[in-house]
Amino acid sequence: MKFAVGYQLPDESDSIVEIVRDYREHISEVYFPWKGLPSGRAPLGGEREQEQLEADLLALREMGISLDLLFNASCYGAGAMSSQLESTVAASLKHLQDLVGGVETVTTTSPFVAGVVKKQAPGIEVRASVNMRLGTVQAMEYSRDLFDGYCVQRDFNRDLARIRELKSWADSAGKQLYMLANSGCLAFCPGQSFHDNLVAHEAEIRAGDNVPGWNPMTCWKLLREERNWPVILQATWVRPEDLHHYEEFFPVVKLATRMHARPRMVVAAYAARRHRGNLLDLFEPGYSPALAPNYLDNSAFPADWFGRTEGCSRNCKQCGYCREVLEQVLTDAEKAARPV
Repeated sequence: MKFAVGYQLPDESDSIVEIVRDYREHISEVYFPWKGLPSGRAPLGGEREQEQLEADLLALREMGISLDLLFNASCYGAGAMSSQLESTVAASLKHLQDLVGGVETVTTTSPFVAGVVKKQAPGIEVRASVNMRLGTVQAMEYSRDLFDGYCVQRDFNRDLARIRELKSWADSAGKQLYMLANSGCLAFCPGQSFHDNLVAHEAEIRAGDNVPGWNPMTCWKLLREERNWPVILQATWVRPEDLHHYEEFFPVVKLATRMHARPRMVVAAYAARRHRGNLLDLFEPGYSPALAPNYLDNSAFPADWFGRTEGCSRNCKQCGYCREVLEQVLTDAEKAARPV
């Protein structure tokens, strides 16, 4: 099992290129957005940022890293099936072909973009984004003419029986499956579509006359009340210690690092299959500020955690296991720092 990590511009202390170089044996792919285009996260900046990206792509290519171009915005507005978007996709692929010899993968939420790539560059793997929320054989079967691979709906990350079913179909259809391991998002979040669309139109929204003080994030509003904190444990993430259970299903596991403040820590933890410290620090979003000064001590999780949560019915109101585990792993940082 290898990892795909998300590109972010370098800062003074570190860069994705250096992280990949240091963990080269564990990383096979880097996924990245393109200048001026919406994606599943904030858009890339101006010309200087684009120049930095292109220099970094060249460096990654020299290391033999596969490249995954993102067209994974949830919405492309009025141009969603336009000749302009088709030309943009084609021009981006052509530029990358000239720059780094092309990309191996395009990940998209758009059936239109998937079709464009199939037509313009049939040798490229077209991968369905996790934000498409494809988690059934039917959904994958319906779209098999457009996609070569599927990033499984993250809400089913802890359902190995379902993943096994999807894997069986994928193998028979000549498709690949992928997983996003460290999303902090709530399972089956009712605000995901709304939030994804906000991100897709972020530039326009920033320029608008928005209502001050209104928080569009379902999760952050929910976590204002301590009684809701168990939802963090009921989410979709997989701890580094439990990743070995997925080896038979996924050749590549995606790590969310495009917006993460400490991507090196994320890669190090999953590469080592262990993490000592606050489990929330691994996720994107991580929610550490919402629980501060408390944190989730990853080393305090019970030995039966994966066995109890894998394949559970998610009948959380009647179960109570995650609430019990939260009491076990929740640690007050201020008290922990005091001398005995």
